[in-house]
Amino acid sequence: MLQNRAWQRMLSGRRLDLLDPTAVDIEVEDIAHGLAFVARWNGQTIGSFPYSVAEHSLLVEKIFTSLNPKATPAQRLIALLHDAPEYVIGDMISPVKASVGPGYDELDKRLAAAIHMRFGLSTTIPVALKKQIKKADKVSAWLEATQLAGFSKLEADKLFGKVNEKIMRELKVVLRPPVEVRQEFMRQHANLLSKI
Repeated sequence: MLQNRAWQRMLSGRRLDLLDPTAVDIEVEDIAHGLAFVARWNGQTIGSFPYSVAEHSLLVEKIFTSLNPKATPAQRLIALLHDAPEYVIGDMISPVKASVGPGYDELDKRLAAAIHMRFGLSTTIPVALKKQIKKADKVSAWLEATQLAGFSKLEADKLFGKVNEKIMRELKVVLRPPVEVRQEFMRQHANLLSKI
């Protein structure tokens, strides 16, 4: 009996087994390229092109660093890579993830562990760090929702929690072409990795 294919060929030439990913098949160029072309909000955002997961990841790392000024480069890199598995499994809005069930979450965890291993990061993230990154992720979602996805501030407050007025004033969601955000993602990745 023929087994279904569970791998994907990456532009780097790597063959990533989605069910059993290994660190040797992970390349930052593949991650940056994939995330630059994956649309947040199922593409339901204003602008001439989708708001990408790569752009979101850069924003989350920026917010995380702002909220945690003593964060180490490794912690900041973990924040930057918080959605990295989506370079191959895509981004699903929360209601869809909930209906898909635990299979998506397990796949996400296996890919995240391989990605972390590839870049010398712990495969087990402390709960406190996860919470800090999730907080930055929710702030990012609030900003994206109100600036790009047509949500009112009241609606965003209900879904993602209220955002500090200072953060709202200081941060603007950036919308750039995929090639630019891909390059910025790789630059920030290299910058943080060089400091670990």
